[in-house]
Amino acid sequence: MTVARWLPIVSVGAIVVARIAELTTKRETLRGSIRENLTLRLFIVVGTLVWVGAIIEFFWRDERLRWGSYVPGLICGGLSFWIRREAIVALGRFWSLHIEIRANHEFVHSGPFRWMRHPTYFSMILELVAIGLILNAVVALAIGLALFAPILYWRINLEEAALVEKFGDRYRSYQHATPVLFPYKWKIKNEPG
Repeated sequence: MTVARWLPIVSVGAIVVARIAELTTKRETLRGSIRENLTLRLFIVVGTLVWVGAIIEFFWRDERLRWGSYVPGLICGGLSFWIRREAIVALGRFWSLHIEIRANHEFVHSGPFRWMRHPTYFSMILELVAIGLILNAVVALAIGLALFAPILYWRINLEEAALVEKFGDRYRSYQHATPVLFPYKWKIKNEPG
């Protein structure tokens, strides 16, 4: 087998292994009240379906390395890990895979939280896009994003409600000033400011 055939597979394998290592890393965190844990399981299922589906699509379509999608895919993958790492550092002891609020939870708006309220979820989108681009697996990517979007919407709504409950008007002000997922706030027609 040629490099053009296996480099995309090895690259996606590296992303998957790095992601699993990141998920299983023990961190010094504070325990809190876990509000919900189904969405985490659903994220894992959809993520697995995307990379398995993308590999199947890659072989089924007899794909090869395509630099035009491979390089942007690597960039998305790198950005995904960098943004997620920065979010974990900013949250520090409040980091959790769950919607977990602590009694002494601090309001964090440093690091990537300056530009978006949910940088970790943005990084998850980038990771899925990276896998689809690296393997040029547009069908797996489209299906994966279609499955991922409603779960993400549900998770963000649950998390936002928990944060409003904990921080009240302070978080509501942050919601108004800071975009949810993408680090850009589009002006809506007739919106003040």
